[in-house]
Amino acid sequence: MTQRDPRGVQSGEGGTRGLLVPLVGLAAGVVLIVLSAVVFLYAQIYAPGDQPMREITFQHGTSVTAIARTLQQQHVIRSAFFFRLVAKMHGKTGAFQAGTYDFPARASMIDVLSQIEQGKVVRFLVTVPEGRTSAQAVRILMAAPNLNGDVDVPPEGSILPETYQYERGETRQAVLDRMLDAGRKTLDDLWAHRQPGLPYATKEDALIMASIIERETALPSERPRIAAVFINRLRQGMRLGSDPTVIYGISRGEPLGRGLTRSELDAYTPWNTYQIDKLPVTPIANPGKASLVAALNPAKTNDLYFVADGTGGHVFAATYEEHLANVARWRSIEGDVEHYVSSADPADSAGLQAAAPVQPQSNVEPAKPVAAIRLKAQR
Repeated sequence: MTQRDPRGVQSGEGGTRGLLVPLVGLAAGVVLIVLSAVVFLYAQIYAPGDQPMREITFQHGTSVTAIARTLQQQHVIRSAFFFRLVAKMHGKTGAFQAGTYDFPARASMIDVLSQIEQGKVVRFLVTVPEGRTSAQAVRILMAAPNLNGDVDVPPEGSILPETYQYERGETRQAVLDRMLDAGRKTLDDLWAHRQPGLPYATKEDALIMASIIERETALPSERPRIAAVFINRLRQGMRLGSDPTVIYGISRGEPLGRGLTRSELDAYTPWNTYQIDKLPVTPIANPGKASLVAALNPAKTNDLYFVADGTGGHVFAATYEEHLANVARWRSIEGDVEHYVSSADPADSAGLQAAAPVQPQSNVEPAKPVAAIRLKAQR
């Protein structure tokens, strides 16, 4: 029988173990390298940064490469290369939204990229309140920070009063253009859905009416009824008799800081609706959407008069007699009265009678004035 040499077996087993040791070491090294790379990549992408808050502006057309380089230079991210790599993985190879970005302190690279991908730029707000004139709106726009350039005053009534967003470095003309576009679109949309049979020749007439409504009341609930009074008057050939139209003819809508005088009520201007038998020649302010809606969809009433009630609202009447009764009733409540009756002598102790009626148009019955007596509001 042939016997095996035990030294040969031992020699073979030792050779196998000798081969496995470096292979295991190599594999461990590869795993360590991979783990290190994963940790390094995770740190680059997801770990919080060490930078303070940064505000950076990117212009229109700035490439991903330029954005990444700027972010690295400003210490917002650690690696421009990895920013470009992850942006490409997200399918972002073109330009991002321009604007000013406010990156919070210790933001990770993925948070920075997400903020830019979503276009979360710093936005500023400018508000034009309802009833402001175009000149006043431009003054508001000129005072708004972080805008560039000057603008001309647009036509009266062409701006839609609203709050508008803008970005740092935008031109004022760009913001004004948005205001004008909003005004045109709103008027066009509402005109298309107006109540039939309104006494307007054009949508510009409706805009003029809306501006008067805007200046006559600050109560949204009253606007359709105020509109009804003025529209009923137009239909009957009566003068509107609106104090704000007189003020606009005097100061172009700037506050007078006092009451109107008899001579001002009697003085002709193309806006003074105590003296003209139609709508003013232009709007007297920039009306808000609610006033435009009221002008184009007024309440259906027979009212021809209204008087301030001393609480910020008005009392309405269909006849002159009812109106005088309302005036007397509220005057008995309010001891301190400011009255602007186009036909009454301001020095008249009664202060309730009206002057001669407006001359009739063709066969229209002579119209009585508004007798717009203003009662001082409670304080």
